[in-house]
Amino acid sequence: MDTQEALKSAEALLTGYASTRSEENRLDGTLAPENLCAVVSNLVAARWGYLMAITGLDQVTLGQLEILYHFGAGAAILTLRIPLPRIPIPSVDSICPIIPYANVYERELGEMFGVEFRNSPNTDRLFLPDDWRSAVYPLRKDAVLNEE
Repeated sequence: MDTQEALKSAEALLTGYASTRSEENRLDGTLAPENLCAVVSNLVAARWGYLMAITGLDQVTLGQLEILYHFGAGAAILTLRIPLPRIPIPSVDSICPIIPYANVYERELGEMFGVEFRNSPNTDRLFLPDDWRSAVYPLRKDAVLNEE
C-alpha cells in the first residue's frame, strides 16, 4: 500500500471524527478521550501501521494538555490528538491492553505531564528520582523546578 492509499485507509477508519491532512503524508485526527481505545483497536484490527510514539503538548493558554498518539505506515503518519483539561488531574484510558509496548510512553507522560492512564499495567517512574516533589511535572509550561 502506498502512502496515499494508507492515508485514505486511515481516513476511513476515522469516519465520524474530526480529521485534517496537515501535510502531504500526514493525517491528524482529534478524538474525545472516551473514543481513543475504540479507534486504536480499529487501527490494530485493520493492521494499519504501528505505534511510533506517544507525546504530550501543554496548551497552557487553552487550559488543556494534548496527548498525541503517532502511528506510522510506511511514509504515512497518523496522529491522534486527545485534548484533556489540565485541571483536575488529566486522565485517559491506557491503550496497553491493545498495544502492550505503549506502557513506556504512558509512564513517561504520567511522570512528565501528570497524565493518569487508567488501567495501566505499570505506573512506576522511568526518569525522575523517587524523592521528586509530587505534583511537579517538568514538561508542563508552568512547572516550577527550582525551590528558590
